[in-house]
Parts: sequence; C-alpha cells; structure tokens
Amino acid sequence: MAQKPSIPKGTRDFNSETVAKRSYITETIKQQFKVYGFQPIETPSFENSDTLIGKYGEEGDRLIFKILNSGEYLKKISDADYQERLESKLTPKISEKALRYDLTVPFARYVVQHQNEIEFPFKRYQVQPVWRADRPQKGRFREFYQCDADVVGSRSLFQEVEFIQLYDAVFTALNLKGVTIKINNRKILSGIAEVIGAQDKLIDFTVALDKLDKIGEEKVKEEMLAKGISQAGIDKLQPLFGLSGNFGSQIESLKSILESSEIGLKGIEELEFINTAIATLQLKTAGLQLDVTLARGLNYYTGAIFEVSAPEGVNMGSIGGGGRYDDLTGIFGLKDISGVGISFGLDRIYLVLEELSLFPDSVKENTKVLFINFGEAEAMESLKAVSTLRSKGINAELYPDWVTSGKQMKKQMNYANKRDIPFVVLVGEEELKSNRFALKNMTSGEQETINLDDLISKLK
Repeated sequence: MAQKPSIPKGTRDFNSETVAKRSYITETIKQQFKVYGFQPIETPSFENSDTLIGKYGEEGDRLIFKILNSGEYLKKISDADYQERLESKLTPKISEKALRYDLTVPFARYVVQHQNEIEFPFKRYQVQPVWRADRPQKGRFREFYQCDADVVGSRSLFQEVEFIQLYDAVFTALNLKGVTIKINNRKILSGIAEVIGAQDKLIDFTVALDKLDKIGEEKVKEEMLAKGISQAGIDKLQPLFGLSGNFGSQIESLKSILESSEIGLKGIEELEFINTAIATLQLKTAGLQLDVTLARGLNYYTGAIFEVSAPEGVNMGSIGGGGRYDDLTGIFGLKDISGVGISFGLDRIYLVLEELSLFPDSVKENTKVLFINFGEAEAMESLKAVSTLRSKGINAELYPDWVTSGKQMKKQMNYANKRDIPFVVLVGEEELKSNRFALKNMTSGEQETINLDDLISKLK
C-alpha cells in the first residue's frame, strides 16, 4: 500500500509564487545590509551540541533539535545510565550534534575560530534557516529563516543607533509603514532585579517578564512567585507594570525607581543617548518606543534589547529583534569582544505583507512570453527567437510539445493563462515563411504580426 505523503509539523512547502515573494523580502533586506556595510557569511545548518546547549536559557535549550549519532549510538550507554532514564546523562552520549537554534551563537563561534582572518569591528549579515522544537501556530514554525546583521569589536552606542536606522530603512523599502521598534536595556532589568532583591534570579525574572504581553500581569506575577521571587519584591514592581507616557517621561519614572542601582542608572544613560541620537537623525517609517518589560528571555544580552512589532491592527508577534551581547564570544575563549545585532523574521514579515497586500505586482512576474509549439521546424525557429529574447533579459520559453490538433492548441493557451503569462507568440507556417511573429496579448486578446526587433521592443 502506497504511503500517504506528508511533511513534519511546523515545516512548509513553498510554491513558485511564495518563493518569489520571499525572495523579494530577502533581497530587499540584503540590499540594505550591503548599503550599511555588512558582509555575508554562512555557517553549517548543524553545530556541535556543546556549542549551542546552555546559551539560550533553560527554555531555549528544550527547543533545540538534537541529532542522533549515526551507527549504533546506544552502545555508549551503560545499563545503569539507561535504567535511570536521566536526560542529562543520556543525551550527550547519543547526540553530539544539534540543528542551530539561531544565527547569533554560531556567529560567535565563527568569530572565535576565524579571529585572525577578520578585521574588527566586523560587520556581517547572514540569511539562513534555523530550527526550534516549538509548538507550531500562526507565525511560529519549527523551521524558519532568520535574516541577521551583527557587529563585533565595538562598544560604541552608535552601533545601536545604526541598527535602528537599518530597521527603518528595510521597512521603508518594503513600504511597511507603522512598525514600532521597541527598545529596553538589560542593565535596567538587572537594576530592577537588584531593587526588588532578586539579583540571584535575574534569568527567572526576565523570562517571566518577557511574557507580559502574552499571558498578562497576574500570570507573570504567579510565575515569578513560583520561581521564588518574594511577594514583597513583586509588589515593588507595580509601578513598572503601570509605566506609560512618551520615551522621556518613562525615563524620568525609571530614574526614580532605580535611583539606588548603579547598573540600572547606567542602562538609563545608554537609552537616553540612543533616543537623543534617533531624535536628531529621525526615522522615515518606524517609531521608536521604550518598553521596560521587554526582556526577550535570552541569557546573552547585556545592553540594549530590540523588538519590532507589526503595524497596529495586524495580529502578529514580533517581526524582528536583537540586542547587545558584550561577552558572548567569551564562552568560546575570546574575551572582551563586544557585539550587537538584530534579526528580521522573514516568515512573519511575509505574513504581514500578505495581509496588508503590500507585495508589488512585479514580484509575481515570471515568464513574460510563451511561444506556442506548432512543430519541429517552427519550434527550432522559435527557440532562436527565445534565445535572443533571453539575451535581452526577457523571460521567455517554448512549450515543449507541439500542436497536433485544435485541442492541443487550446491546451497550450490554457497553460499560458494558468501561469499568468501575459503574452504568447505564434510561429506557424506563414510566420515561418515571412520570418515574422504573431504576438498575442493574453489580457486584451489583441494580436499583431511583427518582426523580431519590434517583438523585443514590445516585450521590453
């Protein structure tokens, strides 16, 4: 019995139109990456497990796809370890590799391995797929592409300013108006944890806080309590949940909350610098907004944190994010190399552009003209013309099977219609004798007989 074909949950097939639209987004992003001076690199789709494990926090580690060792991988496991069924003991012995969870940690590994070959500050961009063992839902997949840009080797806050400008440039080029670039600073979160007496639970605190827009204030408080953060400490957070107003007024409120925290005040100082610079330079499309509950839940951020939300009215999670990670390369032995980077969520940006009908009509264009096949001699003459058109940058093709009846002719015309090919060319016996071409507009139905030069002009 034949097996019913299927694909794993959280993965997708893409038809030609979808691929064209995705390429439009990635090429737009890449173009801006290049304008801003970033260089392309690529890293393997899978890494050694110890490169990835422990870099994303407890929740992130659970979402990493592990790859079973080839061969008889169970031979390395003792009977005692097998009987215990402890994941911490079993996994390292049966799985030495894992699919990459993001592009940032592999990039940090790349920088350390190739530190003698690159010039610092090093600006790189990368557009490749990543994998997460997450629960599939709208806008959340198990296999998806990230479009990342990072700079390592500079602590200057002008890098953060440029990344905000880069976000704005990309969304302006995509004609996606009304996006909001949310910003926070990990030092502020550390300061808040210090003020409420939860310095030793910073990760638990930030992971819970990062869920505020998903599960609400009360659930966040419940999670914090469950993680051992005291009720008295949570009560001190109340002004944070009610923080509102513009960037400047929120900063002033934060200064009062964090007046006893040196690291928290340092975070405020950094945010003020970035906000002042952006106010001077101005953004074309996006808006910059302070969000003190923004944490992103990742261990490696040490300074600014970014998250981009879709225009109001579009039901979608973040379409981009990133931040500064001053000590990420340190985990691979290279100390004192600061980095900052951002990522564009290709799949979610696609869904937003689709919902708002923002893809240009030209994105769908594929073949411009189809030559109808009337027979061997006619097909050979048509192929000469097809080659000439292609050399002029015109997408052209010949239908492979020739017409043997009126039914076959209709089949070729229907083929052009179904593929949205706007023109067909008919080279029959008369056209072959006169060295001319019958050009038909498939939208208007108009037809004219012209020479090759005129055909090129019409199709261009």
